[in-house]
Amino acid sequence: MNSLIESRFIRALYRQPVDKTPIWLMRQAGRYLPEYRMLRQKEPNFLKFCQTPSLACEATLQPLERFPLDAAIIFSDILTIPHAYGMALDFIEGEGPCFQTALRTEHAIHQLPAIDPEQELRYVMDAIRMVKKTLDKRVPLIGFSGSPWTIATYMVEGKSSKSFSQIKKMLYQEPQLLAHLLSHLSASIADYLIAQIEAGADAVMIFDTWGGVLSPSDYLNYSLKYMEEIVKKIQFAMHQKNKKIPIILFTKSVGGLVTEMAKTGCDALGIDWTLSLKDALQLTGQKVALQGNIDPAVLYAEPDIIRQQVALALASYGQLPGHIFNLGHGMNPDMDPEKVAVLVECVHRLSMPYHQPQVVTCP
Repeated sequence: MNSLIESRFIRALYRQPVDKTPIWLMRQAGRYLPEYRMLRQKEPNFLKFCQTPSLACEATLQPLERFPLDAAIIFSDILTIPHAYGMALDFIEGEGPCFQTALRTEHAIHQLPAIDPEQELRYVMDAIRMVKKTLDKRVPLIGFSGSPWTIATYMVEGKSSKSFSQIKKMLYQEPQLLAHLLSHLSASIADYLIAQIEAGADAVMIFDTWGGVLSPSDYLNYSLKYMEEIVKKIQFAMHQKNKKIPIILFTKSVGGLVTEMAKTGCDALGIDWTLSLKDALQLTGQKVALQGNIDPAVLYAEPDIIRQQVALALASYGQLPGHIFNLGHGMNPDMDPEKVAVLVECVHRLSMPYHQPQVVTCP
């Protein structure tokens, strides 16, 4: 089986039999790799680095040269869309992303432009095309975006936040204004992800990092509602082209609301370490594939502990199809690549008995 349709990762997303559990890692490309730190010397400015397709391509491919991962994910950032809107963005060491001016007025929100991903965000599409050509169908490539709610938090707060006081103030004082912002972001994100698919992405993922800071009812109304809109728009666009692309949703710290997430029409859900895969299977009714879910901090442990944690996660999911192994959130910069090698090897080796009844060989 040489086509990407038959790749271990894509088959698992569609809950089809595989020979072993596929694995990729959130933030698998980045600061924990010494070769990435060397590459950054060519362009220390993070935003300019992301906007240079050749550098983004090389960063995307670096972890695949070290580890037998089952998918690549394009090297980019979730704040490319607000930057494309014209919001001045900078990445400050020790503080993270910061906007020169936070988005808090009705006038500013209603003035947000429509964007053409092949124009304002062409550097992402060019990087995807470059990666696809270099990969030559070795593994699938994942495209991604932040969710409307998560991107909106940065735009309204102006930077990373612990309290989310500004956007929650907008939610309760000006709910219609926030709804307008989220709808605008939903349209932009759908167009952005469709453009990534057209450029060559084999699957797409929506990262809702901050949906878990909302109450359950607010999560449904201000986060999940808009992610579902994006899912439907992508599916409609693909249907028009007689094409199908798997869509993954991930909300951190959302717990039992995965039941509602599974109703959106997505193909897979990312699960963090606060919910067991066994419970997630029950809550989702086995309607979607599950991606996850050990605590990233496990990578600070010794190899024997990593093996134990991998075994526990695999046992929690069991023999059902549709498991993509991943961390419950992203890699940290101070993690040891050798521990990642242990993790990947353990997942592939220890998962094989769970797939023995199925005679499938994947590239």
